[in-house]
Amino acid sequence: MYLRFAVAALTLIIGGPAMADTIAIIGTGDVGGALGPEFAQQGHTIVYGSRDPGRSKVEELVERTGDLASATTPAEAAAQADIVVLAVPGLMVEEITRSLGDLSGKIIIDPTNPLERRMNRLEHAVDTSNAEIIQAAAPGAYVVKAFNTLNWKTMVDPASAGGPVSIPLVGDNGRAKDKVAELVSGMGLEPIDVGPLRDARWVEGMLILWINNRYGSKRPSFDYHLRKD
Repeated sequence: MYLRFAVAALTLIIGGPAMADTIAIIGTGDVGGALGPEFAQQGHTIVYGSRDPGRSKVEELVERTGDLASATTPAEAAAQADIVVLAVPGLMVEEITRSLGDLSGKIIIDPTNPLERRMNRLEHAVDTSNAEIIQAAAPGAYVVKAFNTLNWKTMVDPASAGGPVSIPLVGDNGRAKDKVAELVSGMGLEPIDVGPLRDARWVEGMLILWINNRYGSKRPSFDYHLRKD
């Protein structure tokens, strides 16, 4: 963790990354509140999209994120961004994506999982995947599934997992996946390309398996993380 912070600090001292981006974080809950500060440490400008950007919790998050951070409405945040992170409820991704306006040419990071409770279990609630739903709602954007297989605490403290944590990336555009891989690496996590967007459903299932075993059964709970060879 200390090495990661040292690298981030050195990056800022020498003038930021070669290709600093403006990143819109749509949503200010646990996931948005974890990813925004982490990306800011890499020298990127963060704009939070909130239905109530003047709320005290949002203002505190902006302050914690740093001098280059701000908050506005979701559509305004997305309009000025190169990368859009949909840190939103999993069953609302289509509605929210369409509400953000034209996202053509932008990278959309999808950390969501479409969860629905059925018979005391959480199940995959869509026929395809959230990533594919987002892509259909924003056909001119480049959707990359990432950060959906771990909780927000591990995102900010990967050392707590006891070893390297790999983040599976799913998407159809290689350059977009490369850009997201840079963000992942900057957090002290390990990106791993696991295939095209049509495989997103199986990646989404990883968290469903974990949640049902950790919170919904009498079997011993467990954590699991992908690790590259």
